[in-house]
Amino acid sequence: QVQLVESGGGSVQAGGSLRLSCAASVYTYSRMAWFRQVEGKPREGVAALRDSKTNLATSVKGRFTISQDDDKHTLYLQMNSLKPEDTAMYYCAASRDDLFSYPSLSVSAYNVWGQGTQVTVSS
Repeated sequence: QVQLVESGGGSVQAGGSLRLSCAASVYTYSRMAWFRQVEGKPREGVAALRDSKTNLATSVKGRFTISQDDDKHTLYLQMNSLKPEDTAMYYCAASRDDLFSYPSLSVSAYNVWGQGTQVTVSS
């Protein structure tokens, strides 16, 4: 059963904005995050959220915002001032355990993953 479904990806010119959504269909999660991956490169953490705490990768600070609905069933990633280097497949990730008390950007901190949504930024 698919537990996380991403949407909102697409193509945009540099400087534009997109908002990604991640719908959690079965459970609510204590920790959720966004990752991205370019083919041939490791998956990297972009933004993470645990309770009211957020953690953003240095490369996206000041441009991206992570947030969640009050019912914790939908996670968002608001992406502004997009750059060509933001082009990647974006994945939603989640975990229900309490192994991490902070919003980790490590791949190993999450055990539930969505299928991904492509973001392409042209110059």
